[in-house]
Amino acid sequence: MGSKLSGADGGAGQTIEQNADINVTPFVDIMLVLLIIFMVAAPMATVSMKLDLPPPKAPDTPQKEPVYITVQESGSIYIADRQSSLASLSADVCAALGGGPCREQRVFVRAEPEVPYERFMAVMNGLYGSGFTQVGLLNEDIE
Repeated sequence: MGSKLSGADGGAGQTIEQNADINVTPFVDIMLVLLIIFMVAAPMATVSMKLDLPPPKAPDTPQKEPVYITVQESGSIYIADRQSSLASLSADVCAALGGGPCREQRVFVRAEPEVPYERFMAVMNGLYGSGFTQVGLLNEDIE
């Protein structure tokens, strides 16, 4: 923005007039440079990755209901409504799932809040040691 002094002598009767013309040339130059930089950099930022996705499941294959394992404060373990123990946990879970390829089925474990961590992890380790890989944890009140 420029200003102009009125009067050639620069004396005491000066008035300042403002020039409102904006020089946009530097602004356009910077915008064009940024546009070129982003046009060159954008294809480099796009990374293609090959994914090997699993095949879709057939819709006619029904998913079995999951089995719920409950660990109580007293140390007893229940699979659905049947009592079990750590020694027979794997066989009882397979029986509750109905046999077949039971190790690929969903199993949910829940425990009362007062259950010691070691007892809960003994159940989890027993399931993982037996080959159950789809084990979920439930956080809900048991009444």
